[in-house]
Amino acid sequence: MASRKGKLLIVDDNAGIRQALKILLPLHFAEVEALPSPVTLVSTLERFRPDVVLLDMNFNTSINTGNEGLYWAGEIKKMVPEVEVVLFTAYADIALAVEGMKRGAFDFIVKPWDNEKLIEVLTAARDKARKAMGRDSSGSTLRMTGAGGDCHSERSEESMFWGSSKPMLTIRRTLDKIAPTDATVLITGENGTGKDVLAREIHAHSLRSGKPIVAVDAGAIPETLFESELFGHIKGAFTDAHADHAGKFEQADGGTLFLDEIGNIPLHLQAKLLRAIQSRSIVRVGGSAPIPVNIRLICATNMDLEALVREGRFREDLYYRINTVHIALPPLRERKEDIVPLSQLFLERFAGKYHRPLTGLDDSAKAVLESGRWSGNIRELQNCIEKAVILSEAENLTARDIDARSGSGMTAGEPGMTSDVIPGSTGNLLRNTQEEERLVRDALERSNGNISAAAKMLGVSRPTLYAKLKKYGL
Repeated sequence: MASRKGKLLIVDDNAGIRQALKILLPLHFAEVEALPSPVTLVSTLERFRPDVVLLDMNFNTSINTGNEGLYWAGEIKKMVPEVEVVLFTAYADIALAVEGMKRGAFDFIVKPWDNEKLIEVLTAARDKARKAMGRDSSGSTLRMTGAGGDCHSERSEESMFWGSSKPMLTIRRTLDKIAPTDATVLITGENGTGKDVLAREIHAHSLRSGKPIVAVDAGAIPETLFESELFGHIKGAFTDAHADHAGKFEQADGGTLFLDEIGNIPLHLQAKLLRAIQSRSIVRVGGSAPIPVNIRLICATNMDLEALVREGRFREDLYYRINTVHIALPPLRERKEDIVPLSQLFLERFAGKYHRPLTGLDDSAKAVLESGRWSGNIRELQNCIEKAVILSEAENLTARDIDARSGSGMTAGEPGMTSDVIPGSTGNLLRNTQEEERLVRDALERSNGNISAAAKMLGVSRPTLYAKLKKYGL
């Protein structure tokens, strides 16, 4: 019996060919979809996530040069390098085949085709793609290795999941424009929307991708260590300075510096940060010589910086300096069409990680997931699916699995659904200091002093919560 695994996307303008292939190829692939043209190719790649694309080379009846196929083959390999492309044409042209290979195509099939040869090529392409994506023959996720050593997270954790929603596709087009430049980028969005992942995606598509991206939780650095952490220090600069230390700016030289939670930096330290950004040089603590740094700066926050500027809590000149390009990541409730594909992605990842027999979501689970509020956004959805995968013993997750294990994922007040997020906490806590301290105290009390649980209730990272505890002497 044929081995049915993997996903195949067919792009061909001939309806008869599409129909014939949709009869033949499901015997060898778990899922097969077909498009009559590349018009919706980008969104289909994001939604369907194929292993192989069988791509016709001509979609204009009056032009048979194959240039359309070559163009789209190149675009597919740029967007998703792990997906294998097999070119499909009625014109047996060796030069065209060679050019297709140069652009990353796996192989080249001539119409009319031989079924046996077609299946052989497509299944070989599928196996290669699944290996590159980190899936073994059973569909489990593999640990990837590369030039830099072990990759400690699967591909889905390293790369942005764009989905098919209009806001995310707009952001993707923006990324394509700005990534090759050195423009400073400000990423805003609620907690859990993937700001750090987007920052890494920008870096990965930039001309600096061969250099490091250095991430800093700016709001979690104790005030007394702020300059030392960012700008470094020389030996003897203070009691524990036993050796010279390069700060984050120097560590990111030639690459990208990602300052997360920049809205939490105290006002009096913002001036020092602004000076370094403007001059593109730093002075180590205890030193006097300026050290030039060549960085691309990306900042992120879940706070309303414009409101903070109006309140005098964030420097206006710093705001404009970091806001050359502004990208606002939408919350999950504004991209509901991405919830189920994301859930399936997480399910596959955790099913492999925990060796569970799960393969998908039934209709009831999909309905429950799409109806959720997801105040913690993608991070919360991921946590929900992970818990469900660990505890479920069926082949598919059901609504009961999601209901029982969703934590704060569902809208408060729905039957069978609970919330452990503190009302009024929004990831950036509150602008009012007294109210913020009350929320922190309340979270600590409700979590019995468990820092991880309290941070989750508040919708902030553990380092940020530690900084708040120190700030309020808790």
